[in-house]
Formats: sequence, structure tokens, C-alpha cells
Amino acid sequence: MKAKFKATFFGCALTLGLAATAMPADAKGCIKGALIGGVAGHYASRHGVLGAAAGCVVGHHLAKRRAIQNSAPEPVR
Repeated sequence: MKAKFKATFFGCALTLGLAATAMPADAKGCIKGALIGGVAGHYASRHGVLGAAAGCVVGHHLAKRRAIQNSAPEPVR
């Protein structure tokens, strides 16, 4: 019983320590893409988690591309 308590306490302390030092993630586009990809993956082939992961990657890529396009100056004619 005492060993189990020590293991649980150590696990909780490690988790809190890592959470305190973690930096915030920049997930622009990921949530929207994951939602759409998860639903599409679920209905297409019952692989909602894979669809969500792929949707997150694609959504993040599209948001990054959109941010680059919006920050680029317009060409002068």
C-alpha cells in the first residue's frame, strides 16, 4: 500500500512539474480542422481519431499559409 502511494504521489508531482514548465501551444486552425476531420473520418470509415489528427495538421497548415499571405505586403502596380 505504501509503495502504491509513493508511485501515485511521484506521478502526480511529475505531472504537475511538467505542466508548470510547459509553454503554450500555437494551435491556430488545429481545433477547427480536427473537428471537421474527426467527423469526416467517423462517417467515412469509422476512424474519427485519425481523421481528427489529419484535420489538425491540415487546418494548422492552412492557417499558417493564410497568416503568411495576410502579412505579406501587396505588390505595387
